Amino acid sequence: MADSPLFRLDHKTAIVTGAGSGIGQAIAEALAAHGARVHLIDRDAPAVEAVAAGINAQGGEAGYSSLDVSDAEAVTAWAADEPCPDILVNNAGIGHVGDLTATTAEDLDRLHAVNVRGPFNFCRALVPGMLERGSGSVINLASIGGIVGLRDRVAYTTSKFAVVGMTKAMALDHSHTGVRFNAICPGRVETPFLKARIAEYPDPEAAYREMSSTQLNGRLAQPEEIAAAALYLASDSAAMVTGSTLVVDGGWSAGK
Repeated sequence: MADSPLFRLDHKTAIVTGAGSGIGQAIAEALAAHGARVHLIDRDAPAVEAVAAGINAQGGEAGYSSLDVSDAEAVTAWAADEPCPDILVNNAGIGHVGDLTATTAEDLDRLHAVNVRGPFNFCRALVPGMLERGSGSVINLASIGGIVGLRDRVAYTTSKFAVVGMTKAMALDHSHTGVRFNAICPGRVETPFLKARIAEYPDPEAAYREMSSTQLNGRLAQPEEIAAAALYLASDSAAMVTGSTLVVDGGWSAGK
């Protein structure tokens, strides 16, 4: 991603969860390329270590930790030893395929634990420091499934609607503090996770074409395109943006 002076993040620190691959990796790399010191969080220690090493090799500044975002005690203990960041990107998330009849209460709880309690845990641990300082940008990764219903994704859609609602509620509660809360709602993004799921279909090429066709521009998004949205929301250029859902879906939701 080109280094634009409009979105410089010099002297800012950022935490990005789910940064071991895909969207989280792209966001971490974009923030670092624009001057932020980044700390990467992921359950996959080798993956997140490799991403951090790549950023450092490119002249950026990155550290990393292996952490389960759904573990509130672990998040609180980890945050107690970390300085308050300027930017918090809650990207870690998981998915589930199934309608109501193919979704158990355990499935719903598992997605809620990661997709909803994960961002809540990090906000609960780090936002008080932002409030005390009087500045900060919190970016929660939701989904197109947080603004429109998705077929065969009842647990996932439920969790992402919750992320959007939580983001708006936090923005309202802290509207005059200098701390901003926004959500990004991507459509389908060509991540390693999605490509692995496509490979499981009987006809992967047909599945790829079908998934691409749901977006009006006829293609999947690239992780770097979601990272560009995060970079904007993280920067001072978005000082007037809070409580918003930035939709990056290739037009999928235009007619909904």
